Amino acid sequence: MTATCTRQDDTLTFSGTLDRAAVAGLWTQLQKSVAGVRRFDLSAVDGVDSAGLALLAEIAALAGGPVSVQGHPAGLDELRTAYRLQDDLSFAA
Repeated sequence: MTATCTRQDDTLTFSGTLDRAAVAGLWTQLQKSVAGVRRFDLSAVDGVDSAGLALLAEIAALAGGPVSVQGHPAGLDELRTAYRLQDDLSFAA
């Protein structure tokens, strides 16, 4: 399944699988439109690999403030723990 992302107000809603194959296309789309984003809705995401997590963490950093994450697709919690990322996808101090 192809990964997609749409923005409504301060929410980015992702669907599909956030993996290496999806990251390049999403990165081009997202880096221009993340200011003011405060929530990632991952409810429709099937799974996340390390490239997908890196995309989410970078977009969260570019958003300019704390980001809450809704939904827990396969792989997200394990990778977030392995890379020592907080719930808001920022690096642990």
